[in-house]
Order: sequence, then structure tokens, then C-alpha cells
Amino acid sequence: MRLAVILLACATAYPGGALARNRAARGTPALHSNSVYVLDEADSSVLLSRQSDVAMPIASITKLMTALVVLEGGQPLDEQIEITADDRDGPRNSGSRLTIGTTLSRGDLLHLALMSSENRAAHALGRSYTGGLAACVAAMNAKARSLGMINSHFVEPTGLSSDNVASSEDLAKMVLAAAQVPTIQLYSTDSSYAVPVRSRLVEFRNTDSLVRNPTWNIVVQKTGYIAAAGRCLVMKAVFEGRAIVIVLLDSVGKYTRVADAVRIRKWMEANIAANPLRTVTTKV
Repeated sequence: MRLAVILLACATAYPGGALARNRAARGTPALHSNSVYVLDEADSSVLLSRQSDVAMPIASITKLMTALVVLEGGQPLDEQIEITADDRDGPRNSGSRLTIGTTLSRGDLLHLALMSSENRAAHALGRSYTGGLAACVAAMNAKARSLGMINSHFVEPTGLSSDNVASSEDLAKMVLAAAQVPTIQLYSTDSSYAVPVRSRLVEFRNTDSLVRNPTWNIVVQKTGYIAAAGRCLVMKAVFEGRAIVIVLLDSVGKYTRVADAVRIRKWMEANIAANPLRTVTTKV
């Protein structure tokens, strides 16, 4: 299945219409993510789509759902939570600078989980959820159903399991829900954050380099990676005054997901943002 988008000029005439039609003829951007979904929030029009209804592993994109249910659970963000041996990354052994015995507030753990994709932080959030880890996972699946995420399933709160799956279309719904929560907006787009670990401050950085680019207006974002999922990136960003949701899954290569997001932005600026176009998606 390859990516295809039809761009249609508005029914009413406007200056520069020929230019818009010429730009539309340039076709779609050459993207290297295996699943792509780009949505214009204003009118829910789908701008780009490739394998968007196929459920696949989503890695740490999972943490957006973890954050949603933790915040909806209403537990105090200033409550102190200790990192324990139960929060280790298991067989994947991805490593962590949050050593066993570190104690941080629930808010700090949420900050690190969203910003720097800290797995021990995310697991501790799920473990300390009211009712425990199983209750947290049940809440995540219930939230997915309430959002209409029909191709999604969660088994744990970090994304280290390849059994956490969703389609790109589903994840766009989750991104829109997350973008309505100011705490998730703030934490996921922060460029860096320092917390006390043992006797010293340890600085963590955002896993998404685009948040440090002043030309990008990102409302909410999350990256993810495990071998089964490839490189993943979701975001809501504002281009030329338009709120756009971008979902990129299973991108091969360390920098490809960011490069694809840049390509999408450039394509929009050239073909859509400056012109009153209506979009219709076709899959071939």
C-alpha cells in the first residue's frame, strides 16, 4: 500500500489558484515510516495516510496513555514514590539513571516519563496507581475504548512490551486527548528537567530534538522505540495557524522519524498551509 493524497481547490475562485494547483501536482512527500497518519484538527480532514488502520507495537508512545489515566486518577502529584526493584526494565535491560531507592514525587516521575521516556518512572506510576499495576492497565484499556481506539490494546505502562499495540488512527485520537491536558502539554514539550538522584541533581533531556527547535510550535509530543516497533513519533503541532496531528510508526533509522516530520511540515507549507484547499485521502 503506498501513500496517496488528492488535493482539491476550493469551489470559490481566489487569487493564486493556479499556483495552488501546480503545487498540489508535486505529489506527496517521500516518507520512510511504515505507518503514517496526518490529521487537520480543525475539520478532522486526513491529509496523509499509510497503513493507518493497522495495529502495531507502539513502544513508549504508550506513556501518553499512562499519563492520561494517572492524571485522571486524581492521585496527588506531590506524593513521594520510591523506585524499587519491581521498576527495573526487565529482560530488555534498557538502563536507567533512576537508581533503585530514588524517591521522587509523582509529578516528577510523570515529567520524566513524558519528556525523556523514563521507563522506571512510568512503571512506578503504574505500580503506585490506585489498585496497583493491573488496575492501571485496566484503566488504560478502558480509556482507549472511551476514545474510540478500536485497534488498541495495552498490557503495561512503559511501552517496553511489544504487546502494547495501536493503529495510527487510534493514536491520533489519543494525541488529541492528551493535548487537552495542560500538564501533559508542559511535561512532554519541556526540553530538559533535573531531579535529585541520591545526593546529586541529574539532568534529563527530551528524546524529541524538535522541541529544542524554536521554529516548531509543538503542543504535545512523544517518541518511542523498541526493536519490534521501530522508531515512532506522535505530536500535535501548529503550522501556519493550523493545528496538525502527526503519527509516524515503524520508522527505520535513528533520525528518520524526525526527518519525516520535517518533510511533512515542508510539504504542508508548500502545498496546503498557504492555500485554501480541501483534502481527500485515497489509499491505493
